[in-house]
Amino acid sequence: MRKVHAGALCRVTAAALFSVGIPLLAAGQASPFLTGATALQSNILAWLTPIAIILVMGLGAMAMANRVSWGWCLAAIVGIAIAFGAPQIVTWVRGMFGV
Repeated sequence: MRKVHAGALCRVTAAALFSVGIPLLAAGQASPFLTGATALQSNILAWLTPIAIILVMGLGAMAMANRVSWGWCLAAIVGIAIAFGAPQIVTWVRGMFGV
């Protein structure tokens, strides 16, 4: 009968654990670009929300004083819609081109 060395048994065990653990590590990683882009998007929206509120308040005050160009109001509406709708717009454009 052959005697099994402890070192050989340890290497076989380590190889088995390594082969089982590698796919779990590969599946657990997220794209660092996607993580950074998501963090940047949420940060920009956090800053943009009070700025949009102040912009609308300023336009309202100017409209009450009859000192507003309605082109400014239209530009503000379009800008706010683009800024807050950017994720949906990007998804729509990517869907159009199959990306």
